[in-house]
Amino acid sequence: MDLQSFLTADTFSRVVDILLVSGIIYTTLILVRGTRAQPMLVGLAIVALVYFVSRELNFVVLNWILSNFLGSVILLIVVLFQDDLRRALTKVGLFSGFSNEFESRSERTVQQIVAAVSTLAEKRTGAILVIQQDVGLGDYTEHAVEIDGVISKQLLISIFHQESPIHDGAVVVKKDRVIAAGAVLPLSFSAELPDDLGTRHRAAVGLSEKTDALVLVVSEETGQISLVRDGKITRDIGALNLSKVLGKFLFAEGLFKNSSNSDKNVSSEAQDKASSKKTDKASQVPKK
Repeated sequence: MDLQSFLTADTFSRVVDILLVSGIIYTTLILVRGTRAQPMLVGLAIVALVYFVSRELNFVVLNWILSNFLGSVILLIVVLFQDDLRRALTKVGLFSGFSNEFESRSERTVQQIVAAVSTLAEKRTGAILVIQQDVGLGDYTEHAVEIDGVISKQLLISIFHQESPIHDGAVVVKKDRVIAAGAVLPLSFSAELPDDLGTRHRAAVGLSEKTDALVLVVSEETGQISLVRDGKITRDIGALNLSKVLGKFLFAEGLFKNSSNSDKNVSSEAQDKASSKKTDKASQVPKK
């Protein structure tokens, strides 16, 4: 068979069909890898395997039960994986070129965020800071207090001050500006979350399950800084590692303008604070 006959035959369309299906399966596996949908998909695959085996072995009753179960598998998948499907479709839409137009941000923004969050952690002031990425957060800022101010350490600290009427809600950051404060976020009821997590942390996880936002949480009980992304929470990252973590997620994804001096400046500031704390503690130790 020459090339011309191959291109006009059904073989070509079958090859393309197989490649498309393979690509869809591979993309699906990549999207669900590491999520709660992964073990559920494995369970469905085992059920499908048992169905085919029961049909070959002529297990009439078992095959009838599984055939009726798999007949509504599409509806079952939509119900079980609605959050994961929403996140996957969002990623597909962003990959297709419909994401927000890129606009670089200054390194000053990262420095102000790190400085504010570090100060809030030192004072054990509860806070939740949402950094918007490609997915819009208009549904959550619609009923919040509009700010539209340039990000600064003083602004963020004043918003989360206990005397502020909007300190309980979340602050939403977009590009170089604080766009809203006092935002109410959806709570996560995932069984995988630790029982000791409070409302702030569950709200941060809930938002990250529905959007691609990066959320920083400061615990008022322990002063620990937590980072939440894609439904996963990293607790007690510390002020020293905060700038590196933000650089990993924000600079690498093009949300902020990278600079070789950014991490050094922020890290050196945090290190100076840590060393000053150690000096103060050492000076308070009574001499024998």
